[in-house]
Amino acid sequence: MFRTFNLITQVPADHELRIKLPSDVPAGPVDIVMVVSSRNKPALKQTKAATRKAFGMWKDRVASGTLANFARELRQTAWSRRS
Repeated sequence: MFRTFNLITQVPADHELRIKLPSDVPAGPVDIVMVVSSRNKPALKQTKAATRKAFGMWKDRVASGTLANFARELRQTAWSRRS
């Protein structure tokens, strides 16, 4: 059985973390995984450029009318591939 705990914290200047676990966690071996992530937001200019690039791939696409029609066409295509 696996139990996971999610802890979001700041690494202090001395780079030492003290973790107190709940009392129902049994003593014994554990694996500790640390994910270091940057929470800095990208510059707005970079975000706009990435958005334009991502949606640019749809510029020549012919619209299907409504979202429901589009979904129906996707399902029909998928179902016909199974046959």
